[in-house]
Amino acid sequence: MTVRLRAHHLLCMLTYVGKGYTPGFTVNYDRVAERLNGGEEIEIVSGPDDICAPLLGDDAAHCFKESVNRRDANALAVVAEWLGETPKTGDRIKPDKAFIDKLRSGFQQGHLRKACSGCEWTSLCDRISESNFCGVKIAPQMASKVIR
Repeated sequence: MTVRLRAHHLLCMLTYVGKGYTPGFTVNYDRVAERLNGGEEIEIVSGPDDICAPLLGDDAAHCFKESVNRRDANALAVVAEWLGETPKTGDRIKPDKAFIDKLRSGFQQGHLRKACSGCEWTSLCDRISESNFCGVKIAPQMASKVIR
């Protein structure tokens, strides 16, 4: 099995601590986190993905907005620049420790953050990054700590 992720979720997964748009969204994201921690590969997709699933019944969901598509394009560009390779739709990625650590390093240093422009979760992600990703649910590195 693979976890289908749109490009900007490659960045969102770095700081996911169990907060989300709705309780159903969070329960679903927790399941996605478990799958990734269990070793499933990521397949990069265009448009709504496995994380978006609980929101797709609403035609007005932000998952369908052009601003999110631009965020995906920006995420692919900054991830490609940071990794020195060009991931594209359809590619599969093994989210091993080295991959996650490399992305988190770029996120903390600010290299990947330009893809987050306009995201409502920026301040939460800033706090999580500043805490050295304490409490994250995907590839946790440190003891759990509640992020508020």
